[in-house]
Amino acid sequence: MSKGPVSQFIQHHYRHFNAAALVDAAKGYEQHLLEGGKMMVTLAGAMSTAELGVSFAEMIRQGKVDIISCTGANLEEDIMNLVAHTHYKRVPNYRDLTPQQEWELLEQGLNRVTDTCIPEEEAFRRIQQHIVKLWKDADASGERYFPHEFMYQLLKSEVMKPDYEIDVKDSWMIAAMERNLPIIVGGWEDSTMGNIFASYIIKGEMKATTMKSGIEYMVWLSEWYRQNSGGKGVGFFQIGGGIAGDFPICVVPMMYQDLEWHDVPFWSYFCQISDSTTSYGSYSGAVPNEKITWGKLDIHTPKFIVESDATIIAPLIFAYILGW
Repeated sequence: MSKGPVSQFIQHHYRHFNAAALVDAAKGYEQHLLEGGKMMVTLAGAMSTAELGVSFAEMIRQGKVDIISCTGANLEEDIMNLVAHTHYKRVPNYRDLTPQQEWELLEQGLNRVTDTCIPEEEAFRRIQQHIVKLWKDADASGERYFPHEFMYQLLKSEVMKPDYEIDVKDSWMIAAMERNLPIIVGGWEDSTMGNIFASYIIKGEMKATTMKSGIEYMVWLSEWYRQNSGGKGVGFFQIGGGIAGDFPICVVPMMYQDLEWHDVPFWSYFCQISDSTTSYGSYSGAVPNEKITWGKLDIHTPKFIVESDATIIAPLIFAYILGW
């Protein structure tokens, strides 16, 4: 595929160190797909609030992503940006804020993520009034769904369409919903919608079992992996660290070691974008080779790590893969 100006710039200027690692990882991703492989992309941190959808949505539409793992925050924050974008507040001088100024943001209903404040009323509550109805309807009829399935139902209903404040082509959740892409959300409870869901359980208005669990996600993922890891296999493109990456990557050692299914192939490509220090026993800061010892990656799995800011690196890698 012919490459556009962004890709040409990357190939000409990014020759060494982390820049070269970016190019190697992008070419590896591209080659993996060309050879018939599939790819999981994992989203940690606040990538949705960073508006990764501007590039990631097109990756999904063009079939460059086969399955996603993300935190509960990333699942919901793309939709929050979709319906409340004009109400977000940017604070470029966030490093200089005093505790009093932070408190004033709270009183304004502005929850800060680095330099970006999410408006509580316009974002959280706007989604809440619609998603709660879906939860309660499922609860009343004895139906159970995964967190992402409820979000897909919400988007498919188009009940919030009049509230959309960005071009839908920049929403990765819209793109994923349109392809009915599988999403794994480990630890969904650790999110605003998870907290809201828990509040209804405490009030006795719903059953906790209406929401399918993380264990059920792992069981489902094991079935998906078995069906999709033939041939070139499934690659693993990890943005950040944490549960979005560690939860799904463990499906391979779980099947191989705990179920003793010794015909399960390892992940066949691995890349992590991380600014975590390679030290102190953190998963986020572990070098790829450490994953060999856990039965996640093979000795021969192509492995890449780009130690830099994912908000800068991920769109560049996606641009290269898309030929921009």
